[in-house]
Amino acid sequence: MELQERIARRRSSRTGRQIIVERDHLSPVVHRPEPVGRGPVLEQLLDALESVFDGELPPPVSVVGPAGSGTSAIVTALFDALNERLSEPTRTIGTTTRAGSTGPVTWFVYVDGRRVESAFAFYRAVLSVLASDPVPKSGVGTDELCERLYERLDRPNHRAVIGIDHHDEPEALAYDRIHELLEPVADSVSTVAVGQTVPDDWGDEQPTVPVPAYRHHELVDVVTDRTSSGLAAGAIDHESIRDVATWADGNAHDALAALFGAGVLATDDGSDRIESQHLETAWADVPEDGVHLDRVLSLSETRQRVLSDLVAVGSVERPIREVAAEIADRSSLTAGTVKRFLYELADRGIIERVPLPADGSGRRPSAVVPRFPTIAFQALGPTTNGD
Repeated sequence: MELQERIARRRSSRTGRQIIVERDHLSPVVHRPEPVGRGPVLEQLLDALESVFDGELPPPVSVVGPAGSGTSAIVTALFDALNERLSEPTRTIGTTTRAGSTGPVTWFVYVDGRRVESAFAFYRAVLSVLASDPVPKSGVGTDELCERLYERLDRPNHRAVIGIDHHDEPEALAYDRIHELLEPVADSVSTVAVGQTVPDDWGDEQPTVPVPAYRHHELVDVVTDRTSSGLAAGAIDHESIRDVATWADGNAHDALAALFGAGVLATDDGSDRIESQHLETAWADVPEDGVHLDRVLSLSETRQRVLSDLVAVGSVERPIREVAAEIADRSSLTAGTVKRFLYELADRGIIERVPLPADGSGRRPSAVVPRFPTIAFQALGPTTNGD
């Protein structure tokens, strides 16, 4: 962090004594421009992409790591750096800013699978980087977007490396489907599959860059970096940061979600620092092996509002039909629609169905409980309909 930024942060923290002074710096869904403690992995990924420096396409690469290991942060940071630092007209690699360049141009395109669930959305995401003009959101068909992509890459010196993140999550387009969509431009593109598992039928000979879970001291550095710019000066001590890292056990998402939640709780209490009771409550709010908060925030606004109301009304030990009716009373949705959404979100793993004791008829109703950090979600997601 630059010196002027440090001074500005301390000055701003004196106004209203806010605990969280830079939400994006502390948010578990925002990546830092340079991932902390991931230098060796970045070097391995650069090795796998080495041929782009000679104006050639690299082979397909898979980047694999457990939840919270920073796979997304690594790929987005590297792609941004390649597009930014190597875009001079005399270089081999360039971006869309290289108008008029006659040399080879390779774009690095990051596609977030959580927000791309159709062929149309995929083509549009890629074209938003490659095309010099804005890509329409409607009024054109999928075939036309495919044709635009073909025209953009149908030149000997135009290539693209496309990173496909979260390809192994239920909502995303499967990796093999992405390959089908890229078939018309197969000679001009290569892919980087990013997720917790390699794509189906991925051969042992194909390059894979493993991303290990953060070691304790690395996660301490990650959390320290985030708190130094995200929290007010003196809002948390180093021992508490170490406790967060120990509790999170290598998962940066969980560490930041808990820390963000603790900051919200401390603010609500009117405290000027995060105390142990805030951390303990925030830890309990982050489910073990839970859902990444970004998966929840990538849902449609309507579904997010249903989840926000679900948290607000409380769903533990209450039948789904009862909860759905109360959420419907807080919104413009019918109880039937809310119930359908809740079952759909349970099928996706965003929430979990929990059996309740049998009622008088012998039926066993079920409740639903969130599988994501609710405190952070309530702060970062939509306002509840009842507020």
